[in-house]
Amino acid sequence: MASTASLSSKLNWLRAGVLGANDGIVSIAGIVMGVAGATSSSSALLIAGLAGLVAGALSMAGGEYASVSSQKDTELAAVKEVRELLDTSPDVALQELAASFEAQGLHTELAAQVAQDLTNHDAVAAGTQARFGISAHEQTSPWMAAGASFVAFTAGAVIPLIMMVFSPPWARVPATIVAVMLALALTGSVSAWLGHANIPRAVLRNCFVGALTMSITYFVGNLVHVQL
Repeated sequence: MASTASLSSKLNWLRAGVLGANDGIVSIAGIVMGVAGATSSSSALLIAGLAGLVAGALSMAGGEYASVSSQKDTELAAVKEVRELLDTSPDVALQELAASFEAQGLHTELAAQVAQDLTNHDAVAAGTQARFGISAHEQTSPWMAAGASFVAFTAGAVIPLIMMVFSPPWARVPATIVAVMLALALTGSVSAWLGHANIPRAVLRNCFVGALTMSITYFVGNLVHVQL
């Protein structure tokens, strides 16, 4: 059970990392394509791309920190509630645990025996899992989640940024488009594989969103350039 939960947790982290990288790719690709539509200045592209990268990575990290902190507070409150029930009404806690197993299909006698065995082993863990579906001893670190989001977003963002800034002027836009499409195909494939979803559909959807984003921002940038 522990190894299964650990594997599930690792897969969730990997999925979150892939999605974070995907956000970085699309966000910065949109920014640099928009700027490229308005100007050919390498310094302008670099400044805009770096500003977008830093702002996006910090935003992702801050949002993840707040979200996971809230989740952790909720989980700790749930564990506290179970502990208080065990301290004040251990018989009620045991009955609730047995009832939860019986509701899952176990016979009354077996449900009672399993509940007793789990309570003897770790009453808090058993009660928390049964009542709230969470682990009593494993809470995600908000700082770790924030750091992972920051790194994932940055890893994705550097792809369009590097291609746009360091490619020859005549090749900037097509090189960025190709790099972004390949990167989005990869993140779409991995995300679908982790979620046991249809890979071609996920790749197509991912690439469509990226292409649409770059097209719109390039058009807007070019429109601004023409107006100026």
